[in-house]
Amino acid sequence: MKKDLKDMYKIPAGKELRIAISGSSGCGNTTVSRMLADILNIKLINYTFRNIAGERGIPLKTIIENAKTDFSYDKIVDTTQVELARKSSCVLGSRLAIWMLPEADLKVYLSASSEVRAARIQKREGGDLEEIRRFTEMRDAEDTRRYKELYRIDNRDFSVADIVIDTEKMNPEEIAAEILRNLAEKGLVEEKT
Repeated sequence: MKKDLKDMYKIPAGKELRIAISGSSGCGNTTVSRMLADILNIKLINYTFRNIAGERGIPLKTIIENAKTDFSYDKIVDTTQVELARKSSCVLGSRLAIWMLPEADLKVYLSASSEVRAARIQKREGGDLEEIRRFTEMRDAEDTRRYKELYRIDNRDFSVADIVIDTEKMNPEEIAAEILRNLAEKGLVEEKT
């Protein structure tokens, strides 16, 4: 991460800031959320199925399969995240952040094609690219079905977002810089002097 971004912006004294960032797997959601939290020196909230899998010692694929019929996994993730986000300044990075935290000061949706997302996931985790693409598309469809059934949220309709960023041709630093510029335009962050 470029150090100059960290040196450029701060949250105004006495103010709180909540940023909600959503996007499908491989869009850069976790990376950008982590980067923004570090730049602004605020808490990162990114509790996911991956966390549950790690905590329980169960493969992620098993959690995803179980979640098709057992909505308790979604409820654990979503309730935990929102409760934490409402306590203090934070970056909430999750599939449903922009819908579940409507009071967020800035709601950001990150997008990219399934091919680009699969290539990023392969680079991060290894594996067969075509298998990853198929799994990613299945997971996207399953997420959409569950969110509609559980919350009546269509995660393909990101009109609630303040900004939508196509991440295909941008690196994480460029995405973070764009979000910071947007925050500055809204007066939610200020330049450090």
